[in-house]
Amino acid sequence: MSDRMHPISFAKLLEWITGEYLKKRSVFQIPEYTFFRKSRNGSVQILNHKVGTAVGPAAGPHTQLAQNIIAAYLTGGRFIELKTVQKLDKLDIDKPCIDARDEGYNTEWSTELSLEQAYDEYLKGWILLHFLEELFGLGLPAGGDGNSAGGTGNAAGINPSFIFNMSIGYDLEGIKTEPMDKFINSIIDSSGSEAFSRYTDELDEFVRDSDFFEKAGFNDAKGRLSGLASSISPKIADSVTLSTMHGCPPAEIESICNYLIDEKKLFTYVKLNPTLLGYKKVREILDKNGYDYVNLSEDSFKHDLQYGDAVGIVGRLKVKAEKAGLGFGVKLSNTLGTLNPGDQLPGNEMYMSGRALFPITVELAYRLSNEFAGDLPVSYSGGASQLNVKDLFLCGIKPITFATELLKPGGYLRLKEAAELLEGESGDLNSINVDALKETASKAADSVFYRKEWRGENSASVKGELPILDCYTAPCEEGCPINQDIPEYISLTDEAEYSKSLELIYSRNALPNITGNICEQPCTTKCTRLDYEGPVRIRDVKKIAASRGISGYNTVARKVKSARNIPRNAKANVAVLGAGPAGLSAAYFLARAGLKVSVYEKRESAGGVVNHILPKYRLPEDAVMRDISLIESLGVKFHFGVSGITPMQLKTEGFDYVFIGIGAEKSRKLKLNVKNNAEALGVIMDALDFLKDFREDPDKLKPGKNVAVIGGGNTAMDSARSALRIPGVESVTVFYRRTEKEMPADREEYVNAVKEGAVFKFLLNPDSISAAPGTGSPDYSVKANSSDSGRVVLTLQKMKLGEKDKTGRRQPVPTNEYEEVLVDTVISAIGESIDYEVLKNWGLEFDEKETPAVKSDTLETSVQGIYMGGDAYRGPSSVVESIADGRKAADSILKSVETGFRTDEEDSIINVEEGRLELIDYAGREEAEKRVESIYERKGKLYDITKYSEGE
Repeated sequence: MSDRMHPISFAKLLEWITGEYLKKRSVFQIPEYTFFRKSRNGSVQILNHKVGTAVGPAAGPHTQLAQNIIAAYLTGGRFIELKTVQKLDKLDIDKPCIDARDEGYNTEWSTELSLEQAYDEYLKGWILLHFLEELFGLGLPAGGDGNSAGGTGNAAGINPSFIFNMSIGYDLEGIKTEPMDKFINSIIDSSGSEAFSRYTDELDEFVRDSDFFEKAGFNDAKGRLSGLASSISPKIADSVTLSTMHGCPPAEIESICNYLIDEKKLFTYVKLNPTLLGYKKVREILDKNGYDYVNLSEDSFKHDLQYGDAVGIVGRLKVKAEKAGLGFGVKLSNTLGTLNPGDQLPGNEMYMSGRALFPITVELAYRLSNEFAGDLPVSYSGGASQLNVKDLFLCGIKPITFATELLKPGGYLRLKEAAELLEGESGDLNSINVDALKETASKAADSVFYRKEWRGENSASVKGELPILDCYTAPCEEGCPINQDIPEYISLTDEAEYSKSLELIYSRNALPNITGNICEQPCTTKCTRLDYEGPVRIRDVKKIAASRGISGYNTVARKVKSARNIPRNAKANVAVLGAGPAGLSAAYFLARAGLKVSVYEKRESAGGVVNHILPKYRLPEDAVMRDISLIESLGVKFHFGVSGITPMQLKTEGFDYVFIGIGAEKSRKLKLNVKNNAEALGVIMDALDFLKDFREDPDKLKPGKNVAVIGGGNTAMDSARSALRIPGVESVTVFYRRTEKEMPADREEYVNAVKEGAVFKFLLNPDSISAAPGTGSPDYSVKANSSDSGRVVLTLQKMKLGEKDKTGRRQPVPTNEYEEVLVDTVISAIGESIDYEVLKNWGLEFDEKETPAVKSDTLETSVQGIYMGGDAYRGPSSVVESIADGRKAADSILKSVETGFRTDEEDSIINVEEGRLELIDYAGREEAEKRVESIYERKGKLYDITKYSEGE
């Protein structure tokens, strides 16, 4: 595909627009039902024009071609800021030149077209918007500040509901060149343009001769549109936005603006750079919001226009414009120049835009507005979106234009949402409400929406190639380890079909009540709403379905139990070692398929870590018991308090298959240099022991006033939050050897810990511990109630980040600098590991990495018939990953069983229930589907499947 743009003729554009509308009722893929239409009378005053909305596309990729301009208009854009032009109009621009995966970056500035081509595109767009506004009735309603004429209530040719604003750059010498001067003059007045006359004649001829209107159902259109072409004003724009290069001298900026006001008589906006806030402030905002990786050049801030100079220039130009009967304002803001790491875009520099820029630009808008007591027109673009457009408008800012936002999923339709948000507002102010703008800037400074974490590095995409016949794959479904039918159960829940939703969830998820509370939600990182208001709260929807579907729980349980899908003569027995999520999942799917399953657990109840370690405030006991009860109802036999049993022993006792799901509960030991009899104080606790005690009897825990937690995973978060709930604890500090960005804990758990009062200190690694002065006695009760701030001195070494390790996280590097803190208790939460000695003693083979040799596609170990999954296989992992392993192992076992037992006489792959033909989802489904296809070929369509046997 060529990267060169080839403009389309006026006649071809008109043919495309009308032809597509006849076929699809859309224009440039914008469906007619999404066209923006005014819902109320009233207009917005911008410059000396009354327009339909205060929003539109900013100078950029969305205003380069006529079709771009039309699409922006149809979705609500009424202030059209044309793509910037300059004297150098034959540049070869390296591609790609835009990266808008999250915050935007670009390495191009002006249009890729020549000046002649750019003028031609803007002219075609200008004329066609008049035509479309009148054709579809998209202008200001009758009585809406317009003239009562035509289908829109506003004579489109005379007073359209939209305005164009030209954008030019970058220096006075270039702007004064003959080609640039001709461009500017033609935009100001095209009456002498041959192209203007030709296009209006072509439009007039089309209106007069085309049969489009009758075919499209616009029976009165010819009358309405007759004479439209001749009424279109040749004056395309009477305003300009000046864009200058980063580092442009102040005198040059002022000279250009003087020229545009004095010589061209244009209402002028000057685009200012976010560097006006200064390097320190911009760096502070970026770092606070998680954009510390954005590289800035402090020198570029020094070379750019300075704030004091900008205030002086704006003040003088404002007075000049007012004396000339014009107006002057600022466009906020330009992009932010950054150093290019070179991993995506060409060049040494790139320019940042989008939501990361909003807190910077809105702060600049407040400061400048405050300087001029609100009497400074502001055209706004820096990071504008649906989430802030109303706040900006109510502050008196207009127009509000969008660029990066329209490059996100949804495209131009995001502009429609912004326009509709303002329809109910009457805040068309003639000046800036400085107090309101100050509040908007303050909110932006603390809003999570502008932080990197809100969007992160996630991508709503599917890895690999999509299947030919089922390409509508939801990314969230692919992101879920158990491939849960997420869109379907969300839809059922939305329709209040809770039992059906729960039944669907159970088809792939053995533990919906547990995962409805604590699932890590990898699905949300793939949610297609990532670039809108944020991902759907999928786990919460599951929780609603699981809790409200309980009313139909018996029906759900009956259907689950009736879903047998192996031959009835299969007699295989399966033993499951461990009753955690992996073991419960394997037991569920095996029993549901019709096998006999026995579960052996060393504890006195099922659930594993989620039921014995995880705090109850995160997972209620009744949720756990609902899932376990259903598994029991399938006939699974539980044996509790069993220890010392081995997989080999179970095989010799008659079990055909064994699944190992014993978890990874061997805590990693904190390496500390213990000094001054500190060990005698018993201040170091293992996190799993601490959490177990907290769950069973929190009253027996007496950690003292000040608690230190070492680690950055979910166990550390649980430890911190639990310690804060213990009476007598005044502070909990979490020490982590990397930075917040490298923490393995789920973001949600970290945020909860912070909200509840945990203090986090990063780049600190425990080095030693010693008894505090005067605490040589191991008598804990003496110290716990004293006024001292800690029983031990915890010494931590300061770290810095080095190169990335194999996990992609930067490695902590010692600095030989230290910090000391006084604490009463140290909770070690530096991770858990698999107890390899147990597995080796069971006779399982290990690979060259010294991990259990397990076939990844079946989860079968080196011993035939013995399978392994969950944390015992992966190491510490998520609940949903363990459930997925249990399902995979169960499918492998079922496939093995079917290979040995299936017969054509006893086939249970098809359920006949209530007149429905239903294929069970199981390991042999592919073969079953082929057999059903052959039945259809022999029998024809099965109108009444009850006439056929179950085998058929």
